[in-house]
Amino acid sequence: MSKAKHVDEEDDDSEQFEDFTENFNQLELLETHRHLIPVGSQSCWSGQSDDDDDEQERSEEWYEMQEKKMEKNPEKLLLWAAENNRLSTVKRLLSNKLAPVNARDEDQYTPLHRAAYSGHLDIAHELVAQGADVHAQTVDGWTPLHSACKWNNTKVAAFLLQQGADINAQTNGLLTPLHIAAGNKNSRETLELLLMNRYVKPDLKNNLDETALDIARRTDIYHYLFEIVEDCINAVSP
Repeated sequence: MSKAKHVDEEDDDSEQFEDFTENFNQLELLETHRHLIPVGSQSCWSGQSDDDDDEQERSEEWYEMQEKKMEKNPEKLLLWAAENNRLSTVKRLLSNKLAPVNARDEDQYTPLHRAAYSGHLDIAHELVAQGADVHAQTVDGWTPLHSACKWNNTKVAAFLLQQGADINAQTNGLLTPLHIAAGNKNSRETLELLLMNRYVKPDLKNNLDETALDIARRTDIYHYLFEIVEDCINAVSP
Protein backbone atom coordinates (compact mmCIF):
# COMPACT_ATOMS: atom_id res chain seq x y z
CA MET A 1 0.00 0.00 0.00
CA SER A 2 1.45 3.34 -1.05
CA LYS A 3 1.85 6.16 1.45
CA ALA A 4 -0.48 8.38 -0.62
CA LYS A 5 -3.22 5.76 -0.63
CA HIS A 6 -2.82 5.27 3.11
CA VAL A 7 -3.20 9.01 3.68
CA ASP A 8 -6.30 9.10 1.45
CA GLU A 9 -7.90 6.26 3.40
CA GLU A 10 -7.13 8.03 6.68
CA ASP A 11 -8.79 11.17 5.33
CA ASP A 12 -11.85 9.15 4.30
CA ASP A 13 -12.04 7.52 7.73
CA SER A 14 -11.69 10.90 9.41
CA GLU A 15 -14.52 12.36 7.31
CA GLN A 16 -16.73 9.35 8.03
CA PHE A 17 -16.04 9.67 11.76
CA GLU A 18 -16.88 13.38 11.70
CA ASP A 19 -20.14 12.59 9.88
CA PHE A 20 -20.89 9.92 12.47
CA THR A 21 -20.26 12.18 15.48
CA GLU A 22 -22.36 14.96 13.99
CA ASN A 23 -25.33 12.66 13.45
CA PHE A 24 -24.84 10.45 16.49
CA ASN A 25 -27.80 10.45 18.85
CA GLN A 26 -27.17 8.63 22.15
CA LEU A 27 -30.81 8.50 23.15
CA GLU A 28 -31.88 7.16 19.78
CA LEU A 29 -29.22 4.46 19.88
CA LEU A 30 -30.20 3.56 23.44
CA GLU A 31 -33.84 3.27 22.42
CA THR A 32 -33.23 1.17 19.32
CA HIS A 33 -30.81 -1.18 21.11
CA ARG A 34 -32.54 -1.36 24.48
CA HIS A 35 -33.19 -5.08 24.04
CA LEU A 36 -29.42 -5.72 24.05
CA ILE A 37 -28.91 -4.18 27.49
CA PRO A 38 -29.10 -6.77 30.32
CA VAL A 39 -31.79 -6.08 32.88
CA GLY A 40 -30.27 -4.51 35.99
CA SER A 41 -27.15 -3.24 34.24
CA GLN A 42 -25.98 0.32 34.72
CA SER A 43 -26.03 2.72 31.81
CA CYS A 44 -22.66 3.71 30.38
CA TRP A 45 -23.89 7.05 29.09
CA SER A 46 -22.60 10.09 30.89
CA GLY A 47 -25.15 11.68 33.17
CA GLN A 48 -27.29 8.55 33.24
CA SER A 49 -26.11 6.87 36.47
CA ASP A 50 -28.55 5.66 39.13
CA ASP A 51 -26.49 7.50 41.74
CA ASP A 52 -27.08 10.79 39.97
CA ASP A 53 -30.81 10.10 39.88
CA ASP A 54 -30.84 9.26 43.59
CA GLU A 55 -28.95 12.43 44.48
CA GLN A 56 -31.37 14.50 42.45
CA GLU A 57 -34.40 12.81 43.99
CA ARG A 58 -33.07 13.17 47.49
CA SER A 59 -32.07 16.80 47.30
CA GLU A 60 -33.36 19.18 49.94
CA GLU A 61 -35.71 20.65 47.38
CA TRP A 62 -37.18 17.21 46.75
CA TYR A 63 -37.76 16.62 50.46
CA GLU A 64 -39.40 20.00 50.88
CA MET A 65 -41.68 19.29 47.96
CA GLN A 66 -42.80 16.01 49.54
CA GLU A 67 -43.47 17.76 52.83
CA LYS A 68 -45.62 20.39 51.17
CA LYS A 69 -47.74 17.67 49.60
CA MET A 70 -48.48 16.23 53.06
CA GLU A 71 -48.94 19.43 55.07
CA LYS A 72 -52.71 18.95 55.17
CA ASN A 73 -52.23 15.46 56.61
CA PRO A 74 -49.85 16.01 59.56
CA GLU A 75 -50.09 12.42 60.82
CA LYS A 76 -48.97 11.08 57.45
CA LEU A 77 -46.25 13.72 57.36
CA LEU A 78 -44.99 12.71 60.81
CA LEU A 79 -44.77 9.06 59.77
CA TRP A 80 -42.95 10.02 56.58
CA ALA A 81 -40.59 12.41 58.38
CA ALA A 82 -39.65 9.75 60.94
CA GLU A 83 -38.83 7.29 58.18
CA ASN A 84 -36.84 9.82 56.16
CA ASN A 85 -34.79 11.32 59.00
CA ARG A 86 -36.42 14.76 58.88
CA LEU A 87 -35.70 15.73 62.46
CA SER A 88 -36.71 19.39 62.17
CA THR A 89 -40.06 18.38 60.71
CA VAL A 90 -40.65 15.85 63.48
CA LYS A 91 -39.85 18.47 66.11
CA ARG A 92 -42.10 21.06 64.49
CA LEU A 93 -45.09 18.73 64.23
CA LEU A 94 -44.76 17.51 67.81
CA SER A 95 -43.94 20.83 69.48
CA ASN A 96 -46.93 22.46 67.79
CA LYS A 97 -49.11 19.44 68.60
CA LEU A 98 -50.05 19.06 64.95
CA ALA A 99 -49.85 15.26 65.08
CA PRO A 100 -49.89 12.66 67.87
CA VAL A 101 -46.53 11.10 68.59
CA ASN A 102 -48.06 7.63 68.33
CA ALA A 103 -49.78 8.21 64.98
CA ARG A 104 -50.47 5.02 63.03
CA ASP A 105 -50.44 3.99 59.39
CA GLU A 106 -52.77 1.37 57.89
CA ASP A 107 -50.57 -1.44 59.25
CA GLN A 108 -50.40 0.20 62.69
CA TYR A 109 -46.76 1.20 62.38
CA THR A 110 -45.94 4.26 64.48
CA PRO A 111 -43.31 6.92 63.76
CA LEU A 112 -41.05 5.08 66.22
CA HIS A 113 -41.40 1.86 64.22
CA ARG A 114 -40.40 3.74 61.09
CA ALA A 115 -37.43 5.42 62.73
CA ALA A 116 -36.37 2.04 64.12
CA TYR A 117 -36.39 0.12 60.85
CA SER A 118 -34.72 3.05 59.08
CA GLY A 119 -31.97 3.33 61.72
CA HIS A 120 -32.58 6.98 62.63
CA LEU A 121 -31.34 7.24 66.20
CA ASP A 122 -31.87 11.00 66.60
CA ILE A 123 -35.47 10.65 65.46
CA ALA A 124 -36.00 7.81 67.93
CA HIS A 125 -34.59 9.97 70.73
CA GLU A 126 -36.95 12.82 69.89
CA LEU A 127 -40.00 10.58 69.59
CA VAL A 128 -39.38 8.86 72.92
CA ALA A 129 -38.71 12.21 74.59
CA GLN A 130 -42.12 13.30 73.33
CA GLY A 131 -43.84 10.21 74.73
CA ALA A 132 -43.62 7.59 71.98
CA ASP A 133 -44.70 4.12 73.09
CA VAL A 134 -41.77 1.69 72.91
CA HIS A 135 -44.25 -1.18 73.32
CA ALA A 136 -46.52 -0.19 70.40
CA GLN A 137 -47.47 -3.12 68.18
CA THR A 138 -48.32 -3.37 64.49
CA VAL A 139 -51.15 -5.52 63.13
CA ASP A 140 -48.63 -8.38 63.11
CA GLY A 141 -47.53 -7.72 66.66
CA TRP A 142 -44.18 -6.12 65.83
CA THR A 143 -42.72 -3.66 68.32
CA PRO A 144 -40.19 -0.96 67.37
CA LEU A 145 -37.49 -3.27 68.75
CA HIS A 146 -38.49 -5.97 66.26
CA SER A 147 -38.21 -3.39 63.48
CA ALA A 148 -34.73 -2.29 64.57
CA CYS A 149 -33.51 -5.88 64.85
CA LYS A 150 -34.87 -6.82 61.43
CA TRP A 151 -32.49 -4.37 59.74
CA ASN A 152 -29.54 -4.70 62.16
CA ASN A 153 -29.96 -1.16 63.46
CA THR A 154 -28.05 -1.94 66.63
CA LYS A 155 -27.78 1.58 68.03
CA VAL A 156 -31.53 2.09 67.82
CA ALA A 157 -32.14 -1.35 69.33
CA ALA A 158 -29.80 -0.55 72.23
CA PHE A 159 -31.58 2.76 72.83
CA LEU A 160 -34.99 1.09 72.83
CA LEU A 161 -33.79 -1.47 75.37
CA GLN A 162 -32.52 1.36 77.56
CA GLN A 163 -36.00 2.86 77.37
CA GLY A 164 -37.63 -0.31 78.63
CA ALA A 165 -38.49 -2.17 75.42
CA ASP A 166 -39.33 -5.82 76.07
CA ILE A 167 -36.46 -7.90 74.73
CA ASN A 168 -38.67 -11.00 74.74
CA ALA A 169 -41.77 -9.43 73.15
CA GLN A 170 -43.44 -11.86 70.75
CA THR A 171 -45.27 -11.10 67.52
CA ASN A 172 -48.49 -12.78 66.42
CA GLY A 173 -46.25 -15.55 65.10
CA LEU A 174 -44.45 -15.72 68.47
CA LEU A 175 -41.25 -14.24 67.04
CA THR A 176 -39.00 -12.44 69.50
CA PRO A 177 -36.51 -9.76 68.43
CA LEU A 178 -33.89 -12.49 68.77
CA HIS A 179 -35.79 -14.68 66.28
CA ILE A 180 -35.93 -11.73 63.89
CA ALA A 181 -32.21 -10.98 64.19
CA ALA A 182 -31.33 -14.66 63.83
CA GLY A 183 -33.03 -14.73 60.44
CA ASN A 184 -30.91 -11.84 59.17
CA LYS A 185 -27.56 -12.79 57.66
CA ASN A 186 -26.11 -9.36 58.42
CA SER A 187 -27.06 -9.16 62.07
CA ARG A 188 -23.92 -9.92 64.04
CA GLU A 189 -23.92 -6.67 66.05
CA THR A 190 -27.59 -6.95 66.93
CA LEU A 191 -27.28 -10.62 67.86
CA GLU A 192 -24.41 -9.77 70.19
CA LEU A 193 -26.45 -6.97 71.76
CA LEU A 194 -29.43 -9.22 72.40
CA LEU A 195 -27.54 -12.31 73.50
CA MET A 196 -25.47 -10.38 76.03
CA ASN A 197 -28.61 -8.94 77.65
CA ARG A 198 -29.24 -10.61 81.00
CA TYR A 199 -33.00 -10.70 80.42
CA VAL A 200 -33.04 -12.40 77.04
CA LYS A 201 -34.77 -15.78 76.82
CA PRO A 202 -33.15 -17.60 73.90
CA ASP A 203 -35.25 -20.73 74.47
CA LEU A 204 -38.57 -19.09 73.53
CA LYS A 205 -40.17 -20.75 70.49
CA ASN A 206 -42.16 -19.32 67.61
CA ASN A 207 -45.37 -20.81 66.24
CA LEU A 208 -43.29 -23.27 64.21
CA ASP A 209 -41.74 -24.55 67.42
CA GLU A 210 -38.36 -23.03 66.55
CA THR A 211 -35.96 -21.24 68.84
CA ALA A 212 -33.83 -18.37 67.59
CA LEU A 213 -30.87 -20.76 67.50
CA ASP A 214 -32.81 -23.12 65.20
CA ILE A 215 -33.33 -20.24 62.79
CA ALA A 216 -29.72 -19.08 63.08
CA ARG A 217 -28.38 -22.54 62.26
CA ARG A 218 -30.44 -22.55 59.09
CA THR A 219 -29.90 -19.00 57.87
CA ASP A 220 -27.14 -17.23 59.77
CA ILE A 221 -23.36 -17.64 59.74
CA TYR A 222 -23.23 -16.31 63.30
CA HIS A 223 -25.03 -19.17 65.01
CA TYR A 224 -21.87 -19.81 67.02
CA LEU A 225 -22.69 -16.69 69.05
CA PHE A 226 -25.56 -18.61 70.65
CA GLU A 227 -23.18 -21.38 71.66
CA ILE A 228 -20.77 -18.92 73.28
CA VAL A 229 -23.57 -17.42 75.35
CA GLU A 230 -24.83 -20.86 76.30
CA ASP A 231 -21.34 -21.85 77.44
CA CYS A 232 -21.12 -18.68 79.55
CA ILE A 233 -24.49 -19.38 81.17
CA ASN A 234 -23.50 -22.95 81.95
CA ALA A 235 -20.20 -21.76 83.41
CA VAL A 236 -21.85 -19.45 85.95
CA SER A 237 -24.79 -21.71 86.78
CA PRO A 238 -24.54 -23.56 90.14
